Amino acid sequence: MRDLNDTVLRLTCRHADLLVCGGTVLTPNGAEVIDIACIAGRIIAMGDLAGSWTAETAIAASGLHVLPGVIDSQVHFREPGQTHKETLASGTRGAVLGGVTAIFEMPNTQPLTLYQRDLEDKMHRAAGRAWCDYAFYIGGSAANTQHLAALEDLPGCAGIKVFMGSSFGDLLADDDAVLERILCQGSRRLAVHAEDEARLRQRRAIAEASGDVRQHPIWRDERSALMATERIVQLAAKTGRRLHILHVSTAEEMAYLAQHKCRVSVEVLPHHLTLCAPECYQHLGTLAQMNPPVRDRRHQDALWQAVRTGVVDVLGSDHAPHTLEEKARPYPQSPSGMTGVQTLLPIMLDHVHHARLSLQRLVDLTSSGPARIFGIEGKGRIALGYDADLTMVDLHARREISNRWIASQCGWTPYDGSRVIGWPIHTVVRGHVVVRDEELCDALPQGQPVRFLESRNAAQPPCL
Repeated sequence: MRDLNDTVLRLTCRHADLLVCGGTVLTPNGAEVIDIACIAGRIIAMGDLAGSWTAETAIAASGLHVLPGVIDSQVHFREPGQTHKETLASGTRGAVLGGVTAIFEMPNTQPLTLYQRDLEDKMHRAAGRAWCDYAFYIGGSAANTQHLAALEDLPGCAGIKVFMGSSFGDLLADDDAVLERILCQGSRRLAVHAEDEARLRQRRAIAEASGDVRQHPIWRDERSALMATERIVQLAAKTGRRLHILHVSTAEEMAYLAQHKCRVSVEVLPHHLTLCAPECYQHLGTLAQMNPPVRDRRHQDALWQAVRTGVVDVLGSDHAPHTLEEKARPYPQSPSGMTGVQTLLPIMLDHVHHARLSLQRLVDLTSSGPARIFGIEGKGRIALGYDADLTMVDLHARREISNRWIASQCGWTPYDGSRVIGWPIHTVVRGHVVVRDEELCDALPQGQPVRFLESRNAAQPPCL
């Protein structure tokens, strides 16, 4: 109660914790040159404030665009179990350096995130170490089906994630009967990795016989993706469950999903929008290897068309690091996955510069879209009463992405040496300035669990 009284007093005195002045702010009303005052982690005033407000901390944002904090709803931070590749601390450090203010982390860690104890362990690990806000997916499988409705309701749970292919052990759910039981348990939107496991196993000989990473999109072909997507969408229609299809990579899937948007949301990745086969494999080798694969220009053009026509709802990074030593193994023993959380915004700002999408559309894909699709409380827009999550960017800054800049434990990016136009300058998480002038601030990590409207057990902060 004392904190609330202090907040009311500061409102009366027009004194803020943080004042952001003179930036071009992407509000629900469009782009406006206004100031933003933040108190106790919330946006409390917007408008011409510079002459009438004081603040503990001020940022002069003239010449910058102020975006709602970027939400990356698909990352693999490898902790616990593979911390030589990534940790929650290093992964979230990279996130905020790239302008990301919240992440959803995936369940394929060691041990797998299948039960309440696994989620609570990750929440404990993140407390005091995460630089941005966080939530964790629970894996949906035959092993925990009967618990899923209760598990998705836990504080800090981003929802249930199903791997129809490209996984192992209890996390693989490729049987229709199992999938239907999972779909019947719970009510929140179900996230799905859609590749047909049976077809992948049948076609693995293509990769093994060639030993050539250029065969990766031939082995994991568009048919394997479409078959799985069609199956899960049909099962979802039967059970009445909402779906979120992750990292859609093919023209055929986009054409199909455009006819099922009433219940199904769609994610694309910067990698699939930016890299292109066969050139990326010739240039990067196994560093370009991921699941589902980077495909040829026909598919990439279809993804961009889906962005333009609104079929795509969310942009995630699918940040999935491996060490350079692991990636150097002979194909197909080389693991699939690449870094992405830190480069998501710079790569997409460069696409904005080249008029492939508007800045407002980018905000929709990285902020308001995730908030809408996943029912995130208090995030996704710059508006009174919302969390003070702000990503400030210079649309004209010219930078070169390099491995030296990457904060990930693995220390590399497929975009090493790429020159981009547009760059994150300051990152604010719930009113805390965590990155200023492109440098991590000295303050301690301030990340907190993301709150969800559909999670009844989530602790709610007091309204101002």
